[in-house]
Amino acid sequence: MLPQVRARFFRLAGAFSLVALTAFTPLAAAQASPNATLHVTQIDTSWFPMVKVYVSATDANGEPVPVNPNQIVLAENGKPVQPTSIKGLGPDEPLTTMLVIDVSGSMLQAGKLQGAQAAAKAYVQQMRPGDEAGIITFSTQISSVQPITSDRQELLSAIDSLHAEDNTAMYDALYKAVGILQGVSGRKAIIVLTDGMDNVSTHNAGEVINAIGPAGLSISTIGLGEPSKGTASLAGIDEGALRTLADQAGGTYGFANDPSALTDIYQRYGRALQSEYVVEYTSPSTLRDGVNRSLTVSLSGATPVPAIPTRYNPGGLVPEVPQKTSWPLFFGLLAGLLILLFAPPLISRGALMFRGSHGQVSASRGASTRIKLLGETGADVRQGSQPPRIRLH
Repeated sequence: MLPQVRARFFRLAGAFSLVALTAFTPLAAAQASPNATLHVTQIDTSWFPMVKVYVSATDANGEPVPVNPNQIVLAENGKPVQPTSIKGLGPDEPLTTMLVIDVSGSMLQAGKLQGAQAAAKAYVQQMRPGDEAGIITFSTQISSVQPITSDRQELLSAIDSLHAEDNTAMYDALYKAVGILQGVSGRKAIIVLTDGMDNVSTHNAGEVINAIGPAGLSISTIGLGEPSKGTASLAGIDEGALRTLADQAGGTYGFANDPSALTDIYQRYGRALQSEYVVEYTSPSTLRDGVNRSLTVSLSGATPVPAIPTRYNPGGLVPEVPQKTSWPLFFGLLAGLLILLFAPPLISRGALMFRGSHGQVSASRGASTRIKLLGETGADVRQGSQPPRIRLH
């Protein structure tokens, strides 16, 4: 019996350990959470006042890290809001990515174009079922090489067809990509790769950000340096502009000094996008009043980190007002408008009638005066004047 009792004891101990581990899994996540950096990547106000917020949780290297969803804290205009749901970016939340790739003449050097193609293919290969992507290239001209599709084979064939020539018009390509994604719902992102500075665009970074609108989508940037120059290749890349663009558009910036490093960056971006959290809440300011609101995200229980606010606007071409106009006020205003409309003709008609009656009274008074004068003259004749002569014919 002793061996059987011992075996039963170990089975019970193992079951107890499993239950304990399951029960304390959130605690383990909470202990790992302080290492995460949270930021808002996109805000969807299509169903306002219900707001859908996409949140990225990454470590110092940009790799996604798990956090306890119950620790995610959102604040609108500095005041915490109560989420109605928090979930991962699952199959019911497809991801749409626009890959914007530099194909200027400099990409023909040192295998850059081949490296960009290999990296873009790796990104396509890790797409989940339901995810979609499109491809835009830029040199002097902007080309929509592949419309948005979930067909991997079409995307891979489009990437194989890329060739490089001419100058760099990155901002024009981004402006076009933003326009294409405007009609796409759900999570959407742009990943742009360039190996040089923009030198022929008609648009600029500010116009691209304005075209996105407040938190409409995210843009992540990748700078590809010249391998033969090592880190000195940063002189040929406007790193400050790429970093600022990514920060303002809810994305991240990465640098590769070798084409072979591009694949790691693309795959890391893909993993981070697919691991985002979707937080839904109802805005306490329920009116589409066209006023910007700031939104911050943080992690409870972690070391306080200054939160970078993200702005969003609920829209409203005709701003809503807090209270509906009452019917008595409406009819009062309508009556006032009708008075203003019909008063001038009525006043004019009354004035004409007044002038007409006043003229008749004046004429009557004139006739009476003339009759009186004639009567006085006749009295004078009777009192002593000679009678009028009557001529007989």
